[in-house]
This record gives sequence, structure tokens and C-alpha cells, in this order.
Amino acid sequence: MSVDEDPGPPSTVPPLRVAVVGAGPAGIYAAEALTRQQEVPVAVDLIDRLPTPFGLVRHGIAPDHPKMRAIRDTLHRALDHPRVRFVGNVEIGRDLSCAELHGAVDAVVYTYGAALDRQLAIPGEELPGSLAATELVAWYTGHPDADRPKVEAALAGARSVVVIGVGNVALDVARVLARTPEELEPTDMPQHVLDALAAAPVRSVTVLGRRGPAHATFTTQELRELDELAGATVLVDPADLELDPAAQERADADRVVHRNLAVLHEWAGHALEAGRTPVRLRFYSRPVRVLGTDRVTGIEVERTVVDEDGRASGTGEVEVLPADLVVRSVGYRGSGLPELPLDERRGVVPNEGGRVLRDGRPAPGEYVAGWIKRGPTGVVGTNKHDARETIAVLLEDVAAGVVRPGRGGVDDLVSELRARGADPVLLSDWRAIDAAEVALGATRGRARTTLHEWDALLAAVREAAARAG
Repeated sequence: MSVDEDPGPPSTVPPLRVAVVGAGPAGIYAAEALTRQQEVPVAVDLIDRLPTPFGLVRHGIAPDHPKMRAIRDTLHRALDHPRVRFVGNVEIGRDLSCAELHGAVDAVVYTYGAALDRQLAIPGEELPGSLAATELVAWYTGHPDADRPKVEAALAGARSVVVIGVGNVALDVARVLARTPEELEPTDMPQHVLDALAAAPVRSVTVLGRRGPAHATFTTQELRELDELAGATVLVDPADLELDPAAQERADADRVVHRNLAVLHEWAGHALEAGRTPVRLRFYSRPVRVLGTDRVTGIEVERTVVDEDGRASGTGEVEVLPADLVVRSVGYRGSGLPELPLDERRGVVPNEGGRVLRDGRPAPGEYVAGWIKRGPTGVVGTNKHDARETIAVLLEDVAAGVVRPGRGGVDDLVSELRARGADPVLLSDWRAIDAAEVALGATRGRARTTLHEWDALLAAVREAAARAG
């Protein structure tokens, strides 16, 4: 599309040409680490399947978290570096194979994350009205691949919602579903999302954890935000907060767990007020099966006990919770790319300190960072250290002669992609999308409204190009 991006001024020393696959936080931090080092000149192509950067910051962090989503302003500085070129709307495996990409540049860093959901593997999980958190999150953040009909059909009859999981994503889902329309109106959610959430008949939300509160993985900040909802009350059973010696030891040793328990104890005295939506946090509850014929009508859960090693087992005590919508939030896993190895059990690319392993040996010039390297752990900032670790080993390989600047066989990756019929979106094109979202938001008094369809995103680029002549 636009051709004004330049990877940098010419130099008598060939730059190290690196392709980073994935323009989320891990990829952007990798690009930043490459441009900040002084050992070797670099030119970085930051490739993403979407025409927009920022990955899970744009399509993972809940839109009612504007301060957390503002981290993209910080990430944008790396995109503005003259030695970094954003190359969106390019899919590895469709527009270029891994082997072709590796042959075109000197090194490749894969940072495309772990976007697939993990399943519960229980009967009824595939019934209409049963969703993965990844599906719901993609929908309310305006991801262009979101399955809008499936999610909106599930929401349409959802009075009682059960969310399975006790991590930050589960709390995000519970919080968004329990918010009032007035609370969500200022966010950058697409208008159809706001309309569907306002029309959804949600009257109760229950969050289930199969182990006790000492084993929950949410952060204290996310937890506290549940108690700030305008029309909801958080309810906790005091009996769930009675810890056995092993759980108490865990709480004493971990400051986050200790703070979380303090918050939960504050809420144990809450009573439901008329007209408010109850958000119940239930621990020691394992889903056994999802009930229903044509769609979800309930979920069967079994009471659990947790041993000193943190393993949960069933007690045989079973009850049925009414549910019109069940959302599983039990983790993410990575997927493979054609020609790239994948550890199917862990959902990561096999690697050693960031070096991709093929048949147990480091593959020269191939690296990973972020979730596809270590699994879906940590917060956004965790990716900065992770990316720096990977770039450090890449530079070690350059110093050792394993990776050589000038080895790549393509003069310019964007020109090669265009010659193949691809339509890469560059940084000025992304700015056109950004401006279109801001303008759309202004029509309703918001700072921004997310464009959620592929056609709309690419139309914003074409319209900007037409105006520029």
C-alpha cells in the first residue's frame, strides 16, 4: 500500500536484517532490543497477520481497562524507530513460508503468541451457549476474526453465567458481563458489542475455581476491580477461605496470594442487595459436565479437596448450577506454523533460551520470544525481559559467526511480498486505521471505536491513500 517507510539510511556495513513474526508486545520488545543494542547495525521487519499492531494489548486486554490498554502508546515508540518497519496483513504460511522467510533475511524471531484456548474435555462442552474465553474476548475487543453470530447468539439468552477459571482473563470476562451499559459506553468497543451487552439479560455471574483461593492466579489489582462495579456485588463463601496448613504456608510465602486472601476476606461479609447483580467467587468446584439439549441450561459441578501438592480431586459431592452461558477460561496454548516445530503438549516451539530447536539442536538464525517461547505466563511487561534474553542469544550467534549480516537472499522483503501478490500494510497505513477509529469514536463522543471487520480496516487504508493521491 504506502511506500514511504524506509528501513533506514544506506550504510557501507550491511545491516543485520531480522524478521520478527508477531507485532504484539513480545515482538515489539524484541524489535526495541535490537535497535537499542550498539554491537551491529540492524533493520527489522515486524510482521503481523493482522493489519494492526499490538497483539493482545489491542485484542486481549479488556476495553474497560483504558490505563492498561494505554501501554500501546509506549509500544508505538518502537514502531516509530527508523530501523523498524511494521509489515501487517502478511501471513506466514500463506504469503511466505517459514523457509522462504528464513531465506530472505538473516534471522527470524517468532513472537506470534499462544492464541488457542484449552478445553475442559467434559460432556456438553460443545453445546450452543458454551464459549471459550478466547471467543468472547476476541468479540468484545473487535478482533476481525471473531465469530460474531456465535457469541451474540450465546449472549442473547444469558441470564445466569458461569465462568470457569480463576485467572485474570476469567475476571475480565466476569467484570465485562456484569458491568452496566453506562460503564461500558466510554470504551472503544465496537458499537454492535455495546448494543449486544446492553441487551443481554445477565442477572448473575459465578466464577468457578477447582482449587482453593491460595491457588488462584489472578492479580490483586484485577481482583479489586470486581468490587468497583456500579451494579454488582461480589459474594464469597467464608468457608472457602478456611485454609489447610499447606495452603496457609503458600499464602504466607507469596505476597500476591496473601493480598488476594485479604481482599476475599473483606468480601466474605457482603450480602446481596436488591437490584444488583451477584458476582459469586466459588472455589473447590470442578465442572463435571455441561447440561442441555439444544443449548446450555446448567452445569454440574463437583466439590473438590486439594492435597499438599496442590492437586485437586473430587469428593463425590455434586450439585447443578443453573447456567445459560458457560465460558471456559482455563488457559491458552500455542499453535504451529507450517515447517516450524511445535511441542504439542506444552503448546510452545521447542527452544533453548530462545534458540529454536530442530531435532534437538539449535536451528541457526531461528529464535522465539514471548508466549510461543515460554507458554502463556506472566503479564505484558514479562515479555520485555523475555525478548531481551532472546535477542542476547541472537547477538551471541552473530558474534560467533553462526548468523551473518548480508546472508538474506532478498533485497527488500516488502517488494518481494508485493511481487507475490500480497498487500502489506505499513506504518502509515496503520496510522490511517488509527485515525479512522478515532474519527468513528468522535461521532459518539468517545476517544475511539474499534474497527472490527477486515474490509473496514483495509478500506480505511485505501481511503487514506486515495485522499493522498
